[in-house]
Amino acid sequence: MKTKDLTAKSAPELDKELTELYKTHFGLRMQKATQQLTNTSQLGNLRRDIARVKTVLTQKASAK
Repeated sequence: MKTKDLTAKSAPELDKELTELYKTHFGLRMQKATQQLTNTSQLGNLRRDIARVKTVLTQKASAK
């Protein structure tokens, strides 16, 4: 996920994206807990994506 792509989206779209990322993060955490997750680097990458979306949302809110 690129920052440039995120800045092009509106705030409601970013909120929807953030919700989807949280759902995916929950699923990966459950897979890790049950030892079904083979690629654990997905968790770190997903956390960074969540942080990117939150950062862009904050920037858009402070720009108003």
